[in-house]
Amino acid sequence: MAYRIRTLNAISDTGLTRLPASTYEVGPDVSDPHAILVRSANLHGEEIPESLLAVARAGAGTNNIPIPEFSARGIPVFNTPGANANAVKELVVAAIFLAARNIVPAAAFAHRLVGDEAAMNAAVEKGKKAFAGFELPGRTLGVIGLGAVGVEVANAASSLGMRVIGFDPAVTVEHAWKLSSLVERIAGLDELLQRADIVTIHVPLTPGTRGLIGTAQLATMRPSAVLVNFARGPIVDEEAVVGALESRTLRGYVCDFPTPALNTRANVVTLPHLGASTAEAEENCAVMAVDQLRGYLENGTVRNSVNFPSADLARAPGTTRLVIVNSNVPNMVGQISTLVAQADRNIADLLNKSRGELAYTVVDLDDDIPTGLLSQVKTIDGVLAARLV
Repeated sequence: MAYRIRTLNAISDTGLTRLPASTYEVGPDVSDPHAILVRSANLHGEEIPESLLAVARAGAGTNNIPIPEFSARGIPVFNTPGANANAVKELVVAAIFLAARNIVPAAAFAHRLVGDEAAMNAAVEKGKKAFAGFELPGRTLGVIGLGAVGVEVANAASSLGMRVIGFDPAVTVEHAWKLSSLVERIAGLDELLQRADIVTIHVPLTPGTRGLIGTAQLATMRPSAVLVNFARGPIVDEEAVVGALESRTLRGYVCDFPTPALNTRANVVTLPHLGASTAEAEENCAVMAVDQLRGYLENGTVRNSVNFPSADLARAPGTTRLVIVNSNVPNMVGQISTLVAQADRNIADLLNKSRGELAYTVVDLDDDIPTGLLSQVKTIDGVLAARLV
C-alpha cells in the first residue's frame, strides 16, 4: 500500500528520507493524507480528513493538537519525548548561569558604555557591583517534573555541585533509573518551592498544570529565589510573577516566552522560544516521529502515543494483521474473536491493550482476511476504526 503524509511545518530531511519514495508520498500539499507530520502548526479547529489514520508531532508538547477529537475518531497522536532533551537541558543550564551571574543585564550595560578606554574602565569599575551574582555549588535547584528533560537537568546541575531536589508524583521507572542518586525526591511541591534557590519547570501544559505556579506558590518561595520556565508559558501565572518581582519577593524570572509584560522588566530574561532550536534536536525529533508513524502505518505498532496504549506485537511470516481501535468496554475481544471464527479463520496471535476510555487490539490471522470480515468488525458497537496492515 502507498501512504500519503502531509507535512504542516518544515520537517528535517534527516527524518523524511526514512520514508521510502516507493511507498510514501510526502509534502505540504498532499491531499487525503493517511498521516500528518507537524511541529508547531495549530490543529485546533481544523477539519480532520476522513482518510487520516495517525498524527505525529516532531516534539514533546502536544497542546497544539486537539487530542480528544482525534481519540474520538480512533486516531493515535504520537510525540517524541526525549528527542530534544539534550538541547533543552543545555539551554536551561545556560539560563541558570544567566540568572546566577546577571549576565544579560551586565552585557547590556557593557554594550551601552561610551567614551575612550579610560572612561570605559572607570565606568566598569563603578558599575560592575550592580551585577554581582552568586556561585552554584552548594545552592539548591528544585526541578519540577522528572521526565526526559527534567532528569537531564537534574543530573547536570548535580555535576555542577548543586544540591538538587525533584518533584514528580508520576515519574516513570525508566526515568527514575536515569536519575542521579544524588538527587533528592520531594513528596510535595510546596516543600520544593520553600527549599530551592532556583526552581526550573519541566512538565507538559495540561489543564492540571496550567497556572501551576501562581500567587500562592510564589509566596512560599524565598525572596532571593529565581524561577526558570522553559516548558510552556501558561504553566506560570504571568501576572503573579510580575507582582512577585515588583514586591521583591522573587529575585528573577528566566523563560523562553517573551510577552509585553515581561520584556519591560530588568529582572526578567526572555528568550525567543529557543528550547529545542538546534539542528540536532530537529533531526532527532523528525527521525523519531517518522519511525513511529511507519511502525503504526505498516505494522500497527504504537510507541510514544499520548492517547493510545503502547502496543508492539512481533509479526510472524505469512500472517495477515487486523488492527482495531475501540471504546474500552467489556466483551469487545469476544465479539471480534466470534466474527473471526464465523469466517473460518484461526487467530495466530492477539494483543489487546487499553488506556483510559480507549482500547487497541491487534489480531494476526493464519490466512488472508475473507471478504466482508473487516466490514463486519467495523459494525461492532464501540469500534472507532479498523484496518488491515
